[in-house]
Amino acid sequence: MADVGGPAPYIYVSTRMRVRKAKLIPREEYLRMLNMSLPEITRIIGETEYKKEIDELSSSFSGINLIEVALSWNLAKEYQEILKITPSGMMRFVQIYLRHWDIQNVLTILRGKVQGMKPGKIKEVLIPAGELDKNTLDHLLAEDSPERIVDSLKDRSIGAVLAAGINEALETGSFANLENELYKQLYARMIAEAKEGIKGGYEFLAYIQMAIDLKNLINLFRFRAQNAGEDIRELLIPGGKAFTVDDLQRMSTIESLDEFIDAARKKTRDPELNALFEELGQKRPVHEVEVLVTKYQLKQMERLSKLHVFSVFPILAYLEMKKYEVINLRAIARGKEYGLPNERIQGYLVI
Repeated sequence: MADVGGPAPYIYVSTRMRVRKAKLIPREEYLRMLNMSLPEITRIIGETEYKKEIDELSSSFSGINLIEVALSWNLAKEYQEILKITPSGMMRFVQIYLRHWDIQNVLTILRGKVQGMKPGKIKEVLIPAGELDKNTLDHLLAEDSPERIVDSLKDRSIGAVLAAGINEALETGSFANLENELYKQLYARMIAEAKEGIKGGYEFLAYIQMAIDLKNLINLFRFRAQNAGEDIRELLIPGGKAFTVDDLQRMSTIESLDEFIDAARKKTRDPELNALFEELGQKRPVHEVEVLVTKYQLKQMERLSKLHVFSVFPILAYLEMKKYEVINLRAIARGKEYGLPNERIQGYLVI
């Protein structure tokens, strides 16, 4: 969408985001789905914004596979539609934000290949929304080894990091370090983009710094849960606002959860972030920590989208909310498929 001058394009896209947010599935509907069977959940999803995908795919897929593919198709389509209405002044920010899907898609393919999954099964959960389009992802799926996949990406923005880390990932059987290095590269590029002096960069930088702080917090809680003895610096992403890498490194050595939370609260004057630390002060599984942190992030993005109407925030806030709607629906469908108790499924939902 080309800018036509003045605030008109920004008002238009902000309005469209509000309309789309109003169509997102409410909390009550998720709770209702928890008491349904998988076929009932499929029917309910087919009555929402996912109807077209459910109808188109129902002749080829069923059950959990139908839900997985329909959600992936819908999310990718939604991202492409958002790009079409994004004002040109914001396009660079939205496009680089969407590159986190390149990381997720490539790692999903690599992990699937290592685990011996069929390409069709891997494809069900890919979201072609970043720099790597559907045809590129299909080409990667057709490669016969992780090394060939990485080699075919050597000229892409993530190619050098993949090449440097793939051997260790295959030797250890873990892609965690490689994933972390890819996100470090992405956030560094996002910060550089935000600081280039382009209009809207200040607001985009605020989003990036918040995202880095919260991703680092989650990594810190994962580190604590594993009682890892190594230095945590390699797991952390530089560039946050509330916490430096040195701050987080010092906090990682604190054994007492109460003392750890006190140290975290002393580093921020944000009352809402401090309220989050109050909740995190109770001993919780890591997935519950991730849910609480994500809910905080979505709440902050919604607040910022209202404060900065003529910025990239309304778009980013909606894209994140839509992503977590899909994550929630997948969690419910998979939980039902595996026969998990409702309480356990609900613990993974961002609602």
